[in-house]
Amino acid sequence: MNIKENIKIKVASPENAAELLDIYKFYVENTAISFEIETPTLQEFRARIEKTLKKYPYLIAVSPEDEILGYAYAGELKSRAAYDWSIETSIYVKKEYRKMGIGGILLKNLEFLLKKQNILNCYACIAYTEREDEFLTKASVKFHEKMNYRMVGVFKDCGYKFDRWYSMVWMEKHLGEHKSSQKKTIPFSALLEQL
Repeated sequence: MNIKENIKIKVASPENAAELLDIYKFYVENTAISFEIETPTLQEFRARIEKTLKKYPYLIAVSPEDEILGYAYAGELKSRAAYDWSIETSIYVKKEYRKMGIGGILLKNLEFLLKKQNILNCYACIAYTEREDEFLTKASVKFHEKMNYRMVGVFKDCGYKFDRWYSMVWMEKHLGEHKSSQKKTIPFSALLEQL
C-alpha cells in the first residue's frame, strides 16, 4: 500500500492534542530538531493548537485507520503588523512514518491554505549542524530545499542541547507576488467559514 495515496489531510482540533503531543515528544526528548528541552504538558500543547487555529492553519495527516501520522502548522513570524504577510512553518511526522512523503503532502496543503489567506512569505526555522550526529541530521534542510525553500540566514551555535551546540538556519519560500497594493490577510478561522 502506498501510504501517500491513502492519507487524508484534515484540520486539527484541540481534541487531537494528546496524539500530536505524542508525536512531538519524540523530537523533544530524542533529537535536537526541536530546541525545547522539556516536553510541554498536554494542557499547554492543547492551548498552542487553539491559539494557532484562530489565525493560521493547523493540519493533520490521517491514515485510512484514523491514525494521525503527522502534522503541520503556521505560526506568527513577528507580532508587528507589517509582518502579517509572513509566517513560520512547522512540520512533524510520526517517527516510523518519516521519509514516506507525508511531510511534503502536509506542507503543500498548508501552503495552499496560506495562499488563500493572502500570506506571501513562508519561513522555516531549522536546527542545523555542520557535522551530523545521533541527535541531528541535515534531513530537514534537504526536505525544504526539495520543497523550493532557499537558505536566507544562519544563527551560529545558538542552541545548546544534549551537551553540545547547534546552529539554526532560516529558509524562505515566496507563495505569491509582492505588490505595492497588497490584499489584507484573512484569519484562518474566517477562511474556514468561506470554504
